[in-house]
Amino acid sequence: MAHYGDYQNEIYLAGLHGVTPRVPVDFATLEARATAAMPPSVLNYVQGGCGDETTQDRNADAFGHWGMTPRMMVDCTKRDLSIELFGLTFNSPLFMAPIGVTGICTQDGHGDLAAAEASVLTRVPLVASTLSNDPLEKVAESLGDMPGFFQLYTPRDKALAESLVHRAEAAGYKGIIVTLDTWVTGWRPRDLNTGNFPQLRGHVLTNYTSDPVFKAMLGEAINDRAAVVQRWGATFGKVLTWEDMAWLRSLTKLPLILKGICHPEDTRRAIDTGADAIYCSNHGGRQANGGIAAIDMLPAVVEAAGNTPVLFDSGIRSGSDVVKALAMGARAVGVGRPYIYGLALDGAAGAAHVLKCLLAEADLMMAVNGYPTIADVRKAGVTRL
Repeated sequence: MAHYGDYQNEIYLAGLHGVTPRVPVDFATLEARATAAMPPSVLNYVQGGCGDETTQDRNADAFGHWGMTPRMMVDCTKRDLSIELFGLTFNSPLFMAPIGVTGICTQDGHGDLAAAEASVLTRVPLVASTLSNDPLEKVAESLGDMPGFFQLYTPRDKALAESLVHRAEAAGYKGIIVTLDTWVTGWRPRDLNTGNFPQLRGHVLTNYTSDPVFKAMLGEAINDRAAVVQRWGATFGKVLTWEDMAWLRSLTKLPLILKGICHPEDTRRAIDTGADAIYCSNHGGRQANGGIAAIDMLPAVVEAAGNTPVLFDSGIRSGSDVVKALAMGARAVGVGRPYIYGLALDGAAGAAHVLKCLLAEADLMMAVNGYPTIADVRKAGVTRL
């Protein structure tokens, strides 16, 4: 029986022939290599956080004050990392979190398609962003039979929102993830110091320019980049309140997942008003500074959610981080910047390598610590150090 941890054997055996990984296996080296390789304008947007980036750093550092206790004399020669989510079975609990500039993170400007290819190569599901350099339909086509999800930045125009959701549904995505914390952009000094905001330069707006409702708004000006950017700026970012939940729920029969929920009261209210899953995230520290690390808020969200699945991201840098989030009750765990760095260094193969490394480390941690299944991981739990 093959295991994710077997990936290390591939690397070691290749090393016998003088072949070493094109993309690093650890986050620190991966980030350093990507920092040297990526254009500064893209790098600042991907790497940057809000304010002095305390929350962004805290997200990653906080995993260090949670630990797991190993159990011995357990047969872990067979391990199972599969999960059930929305009636689907996935080989692992890992997913590719939505990132709005994926499209410009590869040299050819088609990073969204490369991410989809990495998803197919690894069977790790992709959450495709509204902000994309390729139409959501083409991204879905690139996924083939691999289930994917669509992340919605809800526009102010309800007809446009409805159109985007219906397109995602028709394209075969398996759920709609509504981001709640980005109706306005947080204070991001790295981008402000260079006066750079990719969308205002016309990047990653293809899901808008390919949309019939957005096209109707612009008419003949649809080919005028300045007009497109101006219209996009005027329609992006609807302020959502709980009163909007009935409308959001009416848009689709697909599972509706609310992204950005970090408080137990919001968790309960989301479920009561029709959410099918909760997505605990503080946007990786990119939207608001001075907050609590997302992983520290996860347990209360999981408790409030009861039997409703909780997805999680923010600060995942390693396979051990993934296992800890699972131990704290996350059903599925999203990774962002690491796979983007892989894309930047080696396209789809680079992203796939990063995902394989995360899964290999998670699998081996479970094996060594005596947790053959995710159920065993959750039963073991974590200890505050």
